[in-house]
Amino acid sequence: MGHCYSKKTTSVGVNDGVAETQNPSPENPQTTPFQSPFPAGINPSPARTPGRRMMKWPFPPPSPAKPIMAALRRRRKDGGGTPTTPGRERTEEDGRREREVERERDRERGLDKSFGYSKNFGAKYELGKEVGRGHFGHTCWAKGKKGEVKGLSVAVKIISKAKMTSAIAVEDVRREVKMLKALSGNEHMLNFYDAFEDANNVYLVMELCEGGELLDRILQRGGKYEEEDAKGILVQILSAVAFCHLQGVVHRDLKPENFLFSTKDEDSRLKIIDFGLSDYVRPDHRLNDVVGSAYYVAPEVLHRSYNAEADMWSIGVITYILLCGSRPFWARTESGIFRSVLRADPNFDDTPWPTISPEGKDFVKRLLNKDHRKRMTAVQALAHPWLRDENRPLPLDIFPFKLVKLYLRSTPLKRAALKALSKALTENELFYLKEQFRLLQPKDGCVSLENFKGALMRNATDAMKDARVGEIFSMMEPFSSKKIDFEEFCVAAISVYQLEALEDWDNIANTAFQYFEQEGNRKISVEELAREMNLGPTAYPLVKDWIRSSDGNINFIGYTKFLHGVTVRSSNARRQ
Repeated sequence: MGHCYSKKTTSVGVNDGVAETQNPSPENPQTTPFQSPFPAGINPSPARTPGRRMMKWPFPPPSPAKPIMAALRRRRKDGGGTPTTPGRERTEEDGRREREVERERDRERGLDKSFGYSKNFGAKYELGKEVGRGHFGHTCWAKGKKGEVKGLSVAVKIISKAKMTSAIAVEDVRREVKMLKALSGNEHMLNFYDAFEDANNVYLVMELCEGGELLDRILQRGGKYEEEDAKGILVQILSAVAFCHLQGVVHRDLKPENFLFSTKDEDSRLKIIDFGLSDYVRPDHRLNDVVGSAYYVAPEVLHRSYNAEADMWSIGVITYILLCGSRPFWARTESGIFRSVLRADPNFDDTPWPTISPEGKDFVKRLLNKDHRKRMTAVQALAHPWLRDENRPLPLDIFPFKLVKLYLRSTPLKRAALKALSKALTENELFYLKEQFRLLQPKDGCVSLENFKGALMRNATDAMKDARVGEIFSMMEPFSSKKIDFEEFCVAAISVYQLEALEDWDNIANTAFQYFEQEGNRKISVEELAREMNLGPTAYPLVKDWIRSSDGNINFIGYTKFLHGVTVRSSNARRQ
């Protein structure tokens, strides 16, 4: 595993953004005097991987890095600009000529780079030193010059219009500004003050965080956190991400560099930054563009079909680094990192993992599960025994909404199978469900569709509207005239896949099957069971093995298969 001592990783993708790294003060700007010899997304790493044997593949598979690297090559090709003669200092005339060339290209492409933002940035703010740099621009310290912002220190993200070489790039900037405005105000979000523009740049004025990056704090502590201290960091990270996911926003570039401390105090609040790669995701929709930072990218992103669960994988990588100071997936090349993410398993054997609590290891494993369906949501992670604090209320989670929607459309036999499973739930799982039921504000011990709508609206922002999260209610029509109590809510809001990821799944499944035998099992034909599971006639020989010959009822294997609805091949299985 590559030890976590290098300073920066580059975010890459089709819709790249600006690295919003802020330095604690304008007097101490971050500088990088030498350009890294490594490809984009790769940090310097140790010469060898301690305690691990590198896997060798007889024939290298097609590299998941190709779409990313191709996008970068296109950017360099389309970026334009007038090269300066080697050894000659760049002049003001060079910059003016480049801007004229770029504006001419915009006219040819029909690109409109006018955003409608205020154009008096220079009159309101005085720019200071640069504190961070990304592909599209850079971030500077600034101070208000007059009016209500006079004397206020802020961070200004400056996005170059010359780098916006497509309509998609222009739309990305519009979306980022809308997100920052909508999400501003949450305790773990940067306060967004205003957006400005001129002929050359867009200026995003935001809260200045003077405490530095989470990565800096990790390095100051010798490369990792003590377990108890790591918990406090993760509660803040998860609270921020839970808020984003409820609004329908997927960050897509979570890493220690994208979390800043408000102040230099040890107990300073943590803030999430850089929404340049973020996107809205509607209920039951998937994203498909490959974006993010190599070490933190989820397997399903590389497969081009993902949702908010990809952020949870990134948090799993961050947690692994916080606890042991090494990356869970490491290689010398970007394509090697991606192969490791797709095929390798994290090392939980070497120091310090034997000294980490069982709950801590279980927490990381449940986030770094290659099957995205088995990962915890951000709210479930906050309810995990490792982080749970019964005095800290859980936020609302959109996940039960999705499960209830599926439950309402399920057959009586499927509901009986899920009811048996709900009776086998442990106290750990019930804690999360009780909190979510409470947030729905039940009346007379029951909730209806109106309770779900009310809970969502109490937490709504403009981002939720842009993500069209409310569309989920159009899929909950069967709930319009129905009420459910807590017992049925538990039946409806449990995920079989997530339970299957638990270490005691076998005990849970056996207990559930005993309940199913008593209350829900019945004689069933091969054809009927296949229809229940949406399987065709070609699956009849397989389904036959899931029915007991003695009485025609579903056997234990059939019950566990039936719970999933269909037979799905393991997501990390490789074709032979």
